[in-house]
Amino acid sequence: MELRTEAEVQVIVEKRQVAGIISLNRPKAINSLTLPMVRALFQALQRFEDDAGISCVVLTGEGEKGLCAGGDVRVIHDLGKAGDPQVLDFWREEFPLNYRIARFGKPYVAFMDGIVMGGGVGISAHGSHRIVTERTRLAMPETGIGYFPDVGGSWLLPKAPGECGTWLGLTGNAVTAADAIYAGFADYFVPSDRLEALMQDLSQTTDVEGVEAAIAAYAIDGGEGVLAANRDIIDATFRFDTVEEIFAALSTRDDAFSRETLEVLQKRSPTSLKLTLKLLRLGRESASLIECLEREFAAGTEMLRQHDFYEGVRAALVDKDRNPRWRPARLDEVREEDISRYLVDHSGNLFPEHRL
Repeated sequence: MELRTEAEVQVIVEKRQVAGIISLNRPKAINSLTLPMVRALFQALQRFEDDAGISCVVLTGEGEKGLCAGGDVRVIHDLGKAGDPQVLDFWREEFPLNYRIARFGKPYVAFMDGIVMGGGVGISAHGSHRIVTERTRLAMPETGIGYFPDVGGSWLLPKAPGECGTWLGLTGNAVTAADAIYAGFADYFVPSDRLEALMQDLSQTTDVEGVEAAIAAYAIDGGEGVLAANRDIIDATFRFDTVEEIFAALSTRDDAFSRETLEVLQKRSPTSLKLTLKLLRLGRESASLIECLEREFAAGTEMLRQHDFYEGVRAALVDKDRNPRWRPARLDEVREEDISRYLVDHSGNLFPEHRL
């Protein structure tokens, strides 16, 4: 009997005619990423890029719940609490994977069906052809666990129209397919019951034009989402460079969207909110994805030395009481110098060959 490694079980890699198929295979965990999975994905991309017989790569997730719920932060939480020096290994290998996907030399088609959050965004939204469905629920929910949008989130979010990326990054709210397309995280809406047929067609395409024609044959109009419908409110209230000003702008409005947004923000980690906004504003001025990934890695390293990440994961995934006790607990207690410690020189941490 042939024994398979953990990575081979968690990531299924196969050739289907001229397509390379990568299937995440942890359905009970909504395909949350582990370090062996990150390594398997990286190796699969290398294999398929080197294979002249492969015309495109398709990423999909096993199970009905979603493509990927993100990185397995419970593991990072446990390693960090134990003081294990390997705690940074996951991000140290995940972020270069995100960059490799962004620079992949062949069409990279991501089936963003169901839940696509955090690290799941990192392995899909950096791709060249991103497909969402009526079941898609996309989010960068990190401020709710005392963290911040990483995996290149500080590169992607500022590119959304107006302040939509700021709203997404600070609230961490999940949005639908229409919103994902509007924000620039996806390209096409394809009904979920057409994905298998699309997969079959993609397995017979031989060039970029064929990939795009195959997708276009199944794509339909995804309609309007929350972001487009509330764009004026979002731009008016999230245009500021301090979280306090955003709170103040929301509090002066008397519409349901503003009230609900403010209520969500008031539950998030004050430190995470201030750090996230800073990273998004820096990302808006950044010249490259590498620059943002390096900065995020430095900030994540500091996060592991602080309280809120561990408290957020405890409340959401360990004790599951949904009652995090942030420290500091109030926005006005988070000082500028507190945020500056997350923004140390980050050049060359992950990509020494690309010194900033």
